[in-house]
Amino acid sequence: MKTTLRLLLLGSGLGLFAAGAQGSTLEQIQRSGEFRFCFESGYMPFEMTDKGGDFIGFDIDIAKAMARSVNVEFVPVNTGWDGIIPALQTNKCDLILGMTVTPERNLSVNFAEPYFDAGQTVLIRPALADSIDSYRQLNDENYTVTAQLGTTGEYAIKRHLGRAKVRLFESSADAAQEVANGRADAFVYDISYNAVYAAQNPGRLVHLDQAFTYGPLGWAVRKGDGDFLNFLNNYLRQIREDGSYDRLYHKWFKSDAWVGRVQ
Repeated sequence: MKTTLRLLLLGSGLGLFAAGAQGSTLEQIQRSGEFRFCFESGYMPFEMTDKGGDFIGFDIDIAKAMARSVNVEFVPVNTGWDGIIPALQTNKCDLILGMTVTPERNLSVNFAEPYFDAGQTVLIRPALADSIDSYRQLNDENYTVTAQLGTTGEYAIKRHLGRAKVRLFESSADAAQEVANGRADAFVYDISYNAVYAAQNPGRLVHLDQAFTYGPLGWAVRKGDGDFLNFLNNYLRQIREDGSYDRLYHKWFKSDAWVGRVQ
């Protein structure tokens, strides 16, 4: 029995040693010379594709600057949202950009400190503007609410609008378009996305811009990599203090100069 126990402990120790020998994500990035970022293009104004096929946005600019800060190449990994955590877990990328921190997701990934609050709001079709002024009124079987599959919009509907009819789509743009075209009553997603989408579709949607959830966005990494989390938290602190974060925030959230690049 003691021999068996010693063998089990030895095997466990060797497993831990092997995991540690692979090094942290930071070490992998330095060895490869590449910093690979997972995201799903189409999340305005965080991650988008311009008319020339290049990726642009608030998150993209931060990621490029982060890669430059450690003298490696920025590598974009555009990934469908429903497969983005498996992509991280199977080492197809080093970090997920712009993921809302939730307890359920925290079972699968670790998060750096939040860098943005993207609470959920609602876009409604204009015909409802006189009768609907709160998300609570949509919690009724007479209303059809849309969201993108696997997003915090879907989670918010399940938690707060359980009585409504729900239709889920592969992309946020398709889900919002369903409302803009009058085939559904409301779309639920992050306040930043909804504000931009409503501005791009004047007269076709009404934005109820009071967020009804807390939506902390964070950078997601593989579990158990304290060195990488330390780097990310310190990097975030650095760009907040040196003004870089504020400059990028103004570029993407206070100015609309970029809008023509993606229309």
